[in-house]
Amino acid sequence: MTDIHAALSLLSRGTDEILTLDALREKLKQNRPLRVKAGFDPTAPDLHLGHVVLLNKLRQFQELGHRVLFLIGDFTGMIGDPTGKNITRKPLSREEVAENARTYQEQVFRVLDPDATDVVFNSSWVNELGAEGLVRLAAQHTVARMLERDDFAKRYRSQQPIAIHEFLYPLIQGYDSVALEADVEVGGTDQKFNLLVGRQLQEAAGQKPQVVVTLPILEGLDGVQKMSKSLGNYVAINDPPDEMFGKLMSISDALMWRYFELLSARTADDIEELRASVKAGANPRDIKFELAKELVTRFHGAGAGERARQAFVQRFQQGRLPDDMPEIELALDDDSVTLPRFLKAVGLVSSTSEAIRLIKQGAVRIDGERVEDPSIRLDAGAERVCQVGKRRFARVRLT
Repeated sequence: MTDIHAALSLLSRGTDEILTLDALREKLKQNRPLRVKAGFDPTAPDLHLGHVVLLNKLRQFQELGHRVLFLIGDFTGMIGDPTGKNITRKPLSREEVAENARTYQEQVFRVLDPDATDVVFNSSWVNELGAEGLVRLAAQHTVARMLERDDFAKRYRSQQPIAIHEFLYPLIQGYDSVALEADVEVGGTDQKFNLLVGRQLQEAAGQKPQVVVTLPILEGLDGVQKMSKSLGNYVAINDPPDEMFGKLMSISDALMWRYFELLSARTADDIEELRASVKAGANPRDIKFELAKELVTRFHGAGAGERARQAFVQRFQQGRLPDDMPEIELALDDDSVTLPRFLKAVGLVSSTSEAIRLIKQGAVRIDGERVEDPSIRLDAGAERVCQVGKRRFARVRLT
C-alpha cells in the first residue's frame, strides 16, 4: 500500500501506543518492505487468543507488503520472562522449549502468511555471543535502569528476590532486535520496557532504532487476569471447535466487546452497530454467538462456526434445561461476584463451602460449560444459566 495515511490508519487501529508515529511514517515513506519483529517464548505448547492480538497486527503489516520476523525465543524461554511476575520463574529445560517451539511453528500460520514470514530462533545468535559477548552486552545497561522497570521495582521494594539472570532477559530480547536489524517490534503493553531496551541497543550498535508498537493485553475467560495457559483462563487456537465455541460463550457480556475489538475482523462501525442493537433490546447471547462463530470459523474453516453454534444450542435443548427452570434477578453490591457467593445467593447451594467443593468436583456449569475454578467472578449486567449437579437449575440476571 503506497497511501501512507491509509497505512498508518490501519496499523494504528487497536494499538495502545506507537513510539513514535512520526518514525513509523518515515519508515513507510522509504517504500521498502520493513522488517517487523515479534517474539514469542515457547513456555507452553499452545498459542492462544491472547497471542492472536499480536498476530493480527503482524498480519496487517504483511498485507501492506512488509516482512514478519516471527521470533521463537528458544534461548530466552529457558530464562523465563520476568514481566509481571513477583517471583523468579522456573526455567524450562531445552527439551521442553524445543517441543513447545515445534507446536508454535505448526500453529502460527493459521494467522500469518507463510510466504511473508521468517521463523527465527534467538539461540542461533545468542549462543554465538559467548561469555565475553554477554559481559559486553550487560555493560550497556545499569542496575538503576533495570530497577526502573515496574515489576523489578515492586519486587525490590517488597524484598522479593531478583535473580541476576532475570536482568539478562530484557538485554537479550533487545539484542535480538540488533541481530535481526528490526525496523518495527510489536508487543503487549507489558513488554514496553523490553522493547525500549531494543531501541537503545540498536542505537548503540549504530542502527536506526526500531519503532515500538504496543498492543492491549487480552483478559482471559475470567475477565480479570491476562489470558494465560498457566492460569487456565485461555482459549487455545487449536482447541476443538465445540470447545472453543463453548469457552467463548462463557465470557461475560461486558468482556464480549473487548474480544470483538481486539480479535474480530469486523470494522469499528460494525461493532458499534452490534452495541447499538443490544442497547435496543437484542439478546447479548445472540451477539456473542456471532463472535464465537467468527473465531471458530477463522481457525477451523468455513462452516465450522455454524456447526459449533448448532451443537451448542442442542446441548441446551436435549433435556439438560427444564422448561420450569426458575428465573431470578440478583442485585449485586459490586460490579461482580465470586462464583461460590453467587451460587449461594440464588439458592443453588446451602453454603459457599459447599459451592467450592462442588465447583472443584466439576459439578457446576455456567451457560453449559463446566467451571472448576472457585475464584471466577461473574459480572453485573449478564444473564447466566446455572446448573449444579443434575437437577438444580436457575436462569439468573445479574444487576
